[in-house]
Amino acid sequence: MDDEFCGNLLDHLHDGIYFVDLDRRITYWNLAAERIAGYRSSEVVGKRCRDNLLIHIDDSGATLCDSGSCPLERSIAGGTEEEKEAYLRHRDGHRVPVLIRTFPLRDPKGKTVGAVEIFSDNSSGTAFLHRIEELQKMTILDHLTGLPNRRYIEMNLDARLSEMQRYGWPFGVLFIDIDHFKNINDAYGHATGDDVLRMIAQTFINNSRPFDTIGRWGGEEFVAVILNVQGDVLCGIADRLRMLIEQSSLIAGETTIRVTISIGATLACREDTIETLLQRADRLMYRSKASGRNCVSTDSGA
Repeated sequence: MDDEFCGNLLDHLHDGIYFVDLDRRITYWNLAAERIAGYRSSEVVGKRCRDNLLIHIDDSGATLCDSGSCPLERSIAGGTEEEKEAYLRHRDGHRVPVLIRTFPLRDPKGKTVGAVEIFSDNSSGTAFLHRIEELQKMTILDHLTGLPNRRYIEMNLDARLSEMQRYGWPFGVLFIDIDHFKNINDAYGHATGDDVLRMIAQTFINNSRPFDTIGRWGGEEFVAVILNVQGDVLCGIADRLRMLIEQSSLIAGETTIRVTISIGATLACREDTIETLLQRADRLMYRSKASGRNCVSTDSGA
């Protein structure tokens, strides 16, 4: 393998990597090292790692280079592999906890010619970002079903209406209600009712087009935003979802629970607001209820 290939390979690793010679002068610095430490390769290659760069310290605040605990120095002097937790100084001044692993570099004759340090971010920053993501999910996802919540649906509808007004991109809305859901709660309890909601939500998740959005509007009601459709396609998508729910079932003890849904389907118009669009879809859903439930009612969107 040539140097360019090796450099490209090392640059795609998640861990920071740098090479030093016997004087601990940096000869290579990968992209992950730039990301974790903040120093560009051009700023560090040719300099010694102990020359006011990373200034690793231990838990007590002692500088590793001054205390004789430098893992790179130990690998060069003793030919050993070393591992240590430390804190490097980021280019911006803050400290980053890192897990350091070092090992000697040897030439074909086995002579030590330098060392390699691999360091990974050992901070809770990643966990913090995950927590932020969870908080974001909490604001847009329904905690019970995992579907987008009412707030997100409203935001999505607002964006789709803006696109329609600007670009003429068509979309439709399905207003979905579970038939006789109160009877399920009364007969089997709210815990089973929650299981039914989750079953229906998972059916929606598994059988939706990737660019469509189905969310929980509240209670036993759901709203779907279906993109790039005309009336016949919208009706076909709605009826497929209706059929899939009808063919789903939940086992509760020795009882098999089956449910159906009633759907109102309508195409959005340029003059629509969120309120007028949802009101029309809601009226169509009630038409399905009046028609015997477990069906789809639609119009032209007018």
